[in-house]
Amino acid sequence: MYGSGNQPVIVLKEGTERSKDKEAQFNNISAAKAVADAVRSTLGPKGMDKMLVNTIGDVVITNDGVTILKEIDVQHPAAKMVVEVAKTQDTECGDGTTSSVVIAGELLKQSEELINANVHPTVITNGYKMAAQKAVEVLNEIAVDAKDDKILKQVAATALTGKSVGEEEDALADIVVKACKSVEEDGVVDTKNIRIEKKVGGVIGETYLVQGVVIDKEKVHSRMPTHVENAKIALFSCPLEVKKTEFDAQIQITDPTSMSSFLSQEEQTLKDMVEKIKSVGATAVFCQKGVDELVQHYLAKNGILGYRRLKQSDLEAIAKATGATVVGNVMELTEADLGTAGAIDEKQVGEDGMAFITGCKNPKAITIFARGGTEHVLEEVERALVDAIRVVGVAIEDGKVVAGAGAPEIELELRLMDFASSVGGREQLAIEKFAKAMEIIPWTLSENAGIDPIDSIIKLKNAHEKKNADGKYFGIDLDSGEAVDMLAKNVVEPLRVKVQAINSAEEVANMILRIDDVIASRRAPPTPPQGAGGMPGMM
Repeated sequence: MYGSGNQPVIVLKEGTERSKDKEAQFNNISAAKAVADAVRSTLGPKGMDKMLVNTIGDVVITNDGVTILKEIDVQHPAAKMVVEVAKTQDTECGDGTTSSVVIAGELLKQSEELINANVHPTVITNGYKMAAQKAVEVLNEIAVDAKDDKILKQVAATALTGKSVGEEEDALADIVVKACKSVEEDGVVDTKNIRIEKKVGGVIGETYLVQGVVIDKEKVHSRMPTHVENAKIALFSCPLEVKKTEFDAQIQITDPTSMSSFLSQEEQTLKDMVEKIKSVGATAVFCQKGVDELVQHYLAKNGILGYRRLKQSDLEAIAKATGATVVGNVMELTEADLGTAGAIDEKQVGEDGMAFITGCKNPKAITIFARGGTEHVLEEVERALVDAIRVVGVAIEDGKVVAGAGAPEIELELRLMDFASSVGGREQLAIEKFAKAMEIIPWTLSENAGIDPIDSIIKLKNAHEKKNADGKYFGIDLDSGEAVDMLAKNVVEPLRVKVQAINSAEEVANMILRIDDVIASRRAPPTPPQGAGGMPGMM
C-alpha cells in the first residue's frame, strides 16, 4: 500500500496474512466443503464408521456426525463455523447433525459457479434466504401428524438405523418410546430426566428400561440388607461424619479421662445422627459425601441400607423419582423430607454391585440400563439412544413428522425450482442452486449404500413428478435401489430435524459467502522453557 510520496504505508502488523475477494471466498468454501466431506460417508443406515484416536491414544468409533466433528481438531475459522452447525443441530434436535453439515457444504459448493459467473454474494445470500423460507413452508405442508405410539416407534427406529446396535432396533425403539412417554409432562419431554446407565457385559439385546433410578454404587457395609421393600429414602448433601474444623486446630489433652470423654463425645455425635435417621423412619440413606465407619456400623445394625459419594446428578434423579428432599443437615431431617419407592435392590452386575430404585409412584426420572460387549460398543449404543430419545421427544412435542430416505429433499428440489421461476431476477439463479443442493442427501444415501446415485435421483424425481397423492413421500429404498413410499416403509423423521438442518445450513452458508476479506495475525511463537535458552530476555 503506497502513500502520495510512493512511500509504503504499513497498516497491518508484519507477518499478517491477508486474502481478499474471490480468493478469500474460495478458501473458506474449500474449508467448509472439506468438513462436509469428512462426515459424508457416515450418512444414512448404510453409512460407514470413523475411528478417531486422540493425542493420548483414546479411541472413539462412531458414525455420529457431531461426535466426529467435536473429536477432530479443526483449525480453519470457516471450517469451525460449519462444526458449529452440527453442534446447534445436536442441541436443538439430537439428530440430523450429518445432514445439516452436508447440506451446508453443498450450498457453498453450488455457490462457487455463481461467484465465478460474477453473481454478487449479496444476491446469492438473498436467494438462499428466500429459498430456505419457502423450503420450511413446503416441509410444513408435507408433514403428517405423529400422535400415536406406532409413529413414535418408527421415529426412534429410523434414528437408530445405521448405528451400531445390530438387529436390536425394534427392542430399543420400544424402550425409547416408553421412556419418553413416562417423563412427558403437558406435552413437553424433558430428556434430561431419562438417564442412561451403562455396564460392560452381556449383549445389546439385554438393555432394558428401569421405572426408577439405577445408581452405580455398592452399599457401604456388607451387613446391610440387599433388598428393602416399601423404602423410605433420605438424601443428604452433607457428610455423615464428624465435621472437621476449617482451620488448623490443636487440642492438648493431659488427662487420660478427658481423652476418653472426648472420644465418647465424638462417638455419641455419630450415634445421634443414626438415631435421627432411624427416628424419622428412613430405611435407606443416599449421601453425596463420605460416611464414617461407625455410622456405617450403626446403620447396618438398624437394618438401614446406605450408599455414599453419589454424584449431584444421582441425588437429583432420586429426588425426582421418589419425591425426596435433599437435606444439608442430618439433625434437621423430617419425615416430610423422605422419598418413597416400592423397592431398593442391590444387584450384582458383572463384578460390581448397583442400586436399583424401582416402584416409584410417579417416576419423572427413569433409567435405561444399557449393556454391550465392549466399552466402545456401549459408548456408541449410548450415543444412538441419546439421539433416539431426543428425536422422539421432539416428535411428541411438535406432533409432526416427514418421510425419510431423501423424500422431502427431492420434493423440496422440485417445488423450489417452480418457486425460482416465479421469483425472477438474479435471485432466481441462487434459488435454483439451493434447490439443486437438496439432491445431496438422497445422492449421498445412495452412494453410501453402493447404489448408483444418478439412477436413484432419476427414479425419485419420476415418482415425485407423477403428482399422485403419495408421490411426495417416495424415498430411495437402500436395499433395492427403487423409489418407495417411505411412510408405508415406516421411515419417518421429526419435522423439526429437517427444518433446523435447512435453516442452520442456510445461515452458515450465507455467513461464509458474505466474507470477502480474511486477515489472520501471525501466531506468537511458543515460549521456550526456562533454562533452554538461558534467562528470559537474555541473548
